[in-house]
Amino acid sequence: MKLAATRLGWLLIAFLPISIFAQETESLQIDADYQQTLFEEVIADLEARYPLQFFFDPEWGDSLFVNLEAQEMPLENFLPLLMQETGLNYYPMDQRIILTRDVQIMEMQSRPYASERAEEEEDMDLSLFEPEDDGPAEENQFSLETQLFEIGDPAQRNRPGTVKLYGYLKNINNGQPMVGASVFKEDPVVGTLTDDFGYYVLTLPRGEYEIQYRAGGHMETRRQVALYSDGQLDVELEEKVVALKEVEITSERSQVESTQTGISQISIATIQTTPTLLGEADVMKIALTLPGVQSVGEGASGFNVRGGGTDQNLITIDEGVIYNPSHMFGFFSAFNPDVIKSADLYKSGLQAQYGGRVSSIFDVAIRDGNKKEFSMSGGFSPLTSRLTVEGPIQQETSSYILGLRGTYSDWLLNRIDDARLNNSSAAFADVISRVSHQINDKNSLSLSVYYSRDRFQLNGDTTFQYQNANATLGYRHLFSNNFSSLFSVNYSHYDYGVSSEQLASNSFDLNYGIDQYSAGSDFTYYPSSAHQVRFGAKVIAYDLQPGTFLPTNTETVRNAVDLGTERGLEAALYIGDEWNISPRFSMYGGLRLSGFGLFGEGQQFTYGEGLPREPEFIVDTTFYGANKLIKPYGGPELRLSGRYKISRELALKFSFDRTRQYIHMLTNTVAISPTDTWRLSNAYLPPQIGDQLAVGLYQDIPTQGLEISLEAYYKRLTNLIEYKEGADLLVNEVIETDVINALGQNYGVEFLFSKKTGKLTGWFSYTWSRAWVRSNSPYVSEQINGGEYYPSNFDQPHKLVLISNYKFTRRLNISFNLTYNTGRPTTLPLAKYELNGVVIPFFTERNRYRIPDYFRMDVGINIEGDHRVEKFLHGSLSFSVYNVTGRNNAYSVFSRIQDGDIKTFQLSVFSRPIPTVTYAFEFR
Repeated sequence: MKLAATRLGWLLIAFLPISIFAQETESLQIDADYQQTLFEEVIADLEARYPLQFFFDPEWGDSLFVNLEAQEMPLENFLPLLMQETGLNYYPMDQRIILTRDVQIMEMQSRPYASERAEEEEDMDLSLFEPEDDGPAEENQFSLETQLFEIGDPAQRNRPGTVKLYGYLKNINNGQPMVGASVFKEDPVVGTLTDDFGYYVLTLPRGEYEIQYRAGGHMETRRQVALYSDGQLDVELEEKVVALKEVEITSERSQVESTQTGISQISIATIQTTPTLLGEADVMKIALTLPGVQSVGEGASGFNVRGGGTDQNLITIDEGVIYNPSHMFGFFSAFNPDVIKSADLYKSGLQAQYGGRVSSIFDVAIRDGNKKEFSMSGGFSPLTSRLTVEGPIQQETSSYILGLRGTYSDWLLNRIDDARLNNSSAAFADVISRVSHQINDKNSLSLSVYYSRDRFQLNGDTTFQYQNANATLGYRHLFSNNFSSLFSVNYSHYDYGVSSEQLASNSFDLNYGIDQYSAGSDFTYYPSSAHQVRFGAKVIAYDLQPGTFLPTNTETVRNAVDLGTERGLEAALYIGDEWNISPRFSMYGGLRLSGFGLFGEGQQFTYGEGLPREPEFIVDTTFYGANKLIKPYGGPELRLSGRYKISRELALKFSFDRTRQYIHMLTNTVAISPTDTWRLSNAYLPPQIGDQLAVGLYQDIPTQGLEISLEAYYKRLTNLIEYKEGADLLVNEVIETDVINALGQNYGVEFLFSKKTGKLTGWFSYTWSRAWVRSNSPYVSEQINGGEYYPSNFDQPHKLVLISNYKFTRRLNISFNLTYNTGRPTTLPLAKYELNGVVIPFFTERNRYRIPDYFRMDVGINIEGDHRVEKFLHGSLSFSVYNVTGRNNAYSVFSRIQDGDIKTFQLSVFSRPIPTVTYAFEFR
């Protein structure tokens, strides 16, 4: 535990009465072997292994190293040796040890200890004891930790049964809720997690307890409580003094305690220290470093989870759906890192409240604004700039946050020595905002808004533009201390437009759009300390414009096409219970009932019985009036998971979940493209269904800051969408004639080793996986590779990632990334033949070959300003080099006929090192 020196004096005054009357601490026997070990790491190790707490200013240990060996050495002998070369004074107070520098304190029980060097220091600086008006007072934290909080009616102290301790956990500096923080007691452990509003409920027998509160990036604290009856205890946590900009991949709840498999939480303070492409912090690029998550190519947008397609991931920001989560050809994601609170990726073990996609849920949350004071932060690089402002609307109860981001990349394109590029333009902008208001202890409101727009033109010809927009209004109500609710409504929108005027014969406007309206209610009930029940309902209304093609010149050879409108309604009811059966064994069981209906106006073609779906085999057309049901689907989705603790730090977990997906993306590219279209399930596009079984071993070694996991999975998919050769997906009135229904099976093993403390931090992940697909049509024309299983477009058997960060001091660190993965499958021409004088390539079986394997290494240097809390402007500077080795990684392989011969080419996006410098700042 660490305290700022400017407030240390007041803490010591608070300690004096405790120390004067405290009994002398029982002598501890210390075993230690520290060789050139950072002082902070030594203190962290001692606090982890012994009942000791150290209080000191963290800046004192920036570049202070310790060389010391001790075997069963009494604490009173060990401390002088530890402090001998530090220049620090130390004062034991029971199990708490106060460190000072340049200050000596009056003798307490005639036992002040000081190092030889400290004895020569001057007398105490009385200015140290002057109180400050701004910032959190750390001395209060200690007095709060020793104070006994009496909760409830003392007259009920002797009654049998359990009571509930509840309250809010917030950041002491800005009033923001601590989401996913741990609240627990030990021996035996009984705990819970805070919800999205920082609210917790802990059920315990009446009595006295020490309750601990932990949240990533914050100082751990504790409260001494005497529970007589139900009552509220709100707690504020102080931020750790860490680097200004940081990304952590953490699990606020220990992975050993949780029943869930396949979940990763990416917590974002402001900006990551790991080097990234073009210097822009990117939460989705961080997600790509996790096991089981892959990209189809460098700079590609979207991601693939456990062999699934990009459309099989539900990507949301405060419940608003993002259909195209990329900017500028996929080089940037749609999320401004300065405004994001967290991002949770669920690969398996879904709880019942989640659904709608068969691969993963990527849930991004916008953080609340500062409820105590105005602040501003931002950053800029050669290609992008961002600015975030936040502050209170009404002190302590309501706040706002607004994040703006944009690019000015045209100057770079115009300087590239390539006529096709210097005649191009590209730009994007996005806005994220959230307003939150705490009406009272039982009611709160929030409004989140997201908008983004992209526009780019290649070689002065075709213009592409697309936009995402959504808004979510949420209302939270506490019916009682153990029964809460959240009601929300959301509007999400996505559209794109493509136009070209260069050739009169090919001038056109192509447009597509989707509007989504949803309303949901979510209830959480804590009947006892052993159960957490969550249930609710959600309704989604879809309004799609599948596409319009309009000629813009009388010479345009293609006719106008308007596919009209598609409307659908999706609904779900769910309930789930997390049950702590015993300290070792926990279970989660859930059931989700989902249904979908496609409604008119619309038409449905009927094909000849026993004939494949081809335009020439259409025998009838059925027309449906407005709001008439065309095709219904639905069914149950079981969710089951469990955890058995082999030991306190090792657990075995399993999960099974079934999911249904009623909306599909039609694309003939492996990456998300601006011309991809989404279509609703109909008679020929049934919902995709995924069944996944996962099992794994998970180990925490908290004394060393290590987390290790090994997880295996098997996934079976039905009604996958594959395409015939040469499929035409744009404004196709008979799209089912180019689509093939298929089966899929994906399986693999994922390993993750993560180190979160010390000078060297980072993680190593390795994934071995396979993804297979098979067309199951009885018609030869609809079979691929003879109806046998073949590698899917997203089959990449091996993936290895190493992310590391080494702190030289608190202000200087170096990052290193290494990525390797197997090249994805591709189809190549094997031969050629001529027909009427035209050379036609003859292709091999689909996905028989692979593009070359991918390898990339990045390095970065991050320099922070000093970390004084009261400093007006905090700044950081990052230098990074992307693809240090200049490897010519293949994005794709394609073939062309030139001079009557078939020639194959390799397309690479970055074939040389890309250096970037980024400056980030924050005003407080």
